[in-house]
Amino acid sequence: MWRNHADPISLEQLADIASYSKFHYCRMFNELTGTSPGRFLTAIRIFMAKRHLLETPDSVTDITYRVGYNSLGTFTSRFTRSVGVAPTCYRALAQDDDLPPLTPPGTGTGHGLSSVTGQLFFPSEVGPVRVYVGAFNTPIVEGYPQACDILDEDRPFRLHIPDGLWFIRAAAVAMDDGSPRQRIRLPRLVGTGWAVRARSGRAYRADVQLREVTPFDMPILLAVPELDGFRRLTHAATATR
Repeated sequence: MWRNHADPISLEQLADIASYSKFHYCRMFNELTGTSPGRFLTAIRIFMAKRHLLETPDSVTDITYRVGYNSLGTFTSRFTRSVGVAPTCYRALAQDDDLPPLTPPGTGTGHGLSSVTGQLFFPSEVGPVRVYVGAFNTPIVEGYPQACDILDEDRPFRLHIPDGLWFIRAAAVAMDDGSPRQRIRLPRLVGTGWAVRARSGRAYRADVQLREVTPFDMPILLAVPELDGFRRLTHAATATR
């Protein structure tokens, strides 16, 4: 998928490459990745579109076809749903050094909101990282989180969420990777907390164990890392874990 994301790829082709029936292939793929082959391929295409938007001056139309879409409208709607902002807006905001701090909806402490707190656990010494913890309405990390906490120091995270089922996800981005300003920021670690079914303004606990990213992890699609203000990121005070 990564090598051929710009080409039409059918489920039959993927199953044949893996020497499985379509049914068995889909079941095994879902067990390994947590999602379907089609959704994983879509995530790769949107991720590569993010990279082209940040690293090239090419038009959105050109990028649309380069990542495997035949319709600008379809690409724009899927990109916006997955990343949280439209392609042109994403590119413009990622280049803005004066971008104000992000305040996702649901981060306040309004009446009726439940709170989720938890500790982050790291596998080893990973150096300075910035960790993004968010509450999403699906197990897939995409779109704009209902609530988000951004941590530069070793402290518990806190989220405020409305009633409903929320999936707690975390991604840690290295702060000393030396990437040029326009490069997309890849997570070094990812983590999953317990799903929380919030109601009636209650308090919940959901610790998150972070781990190294593997090829079976879907790429991070949400726009938060790139739109978190590059200047603030590289000059923020950090704690080495």
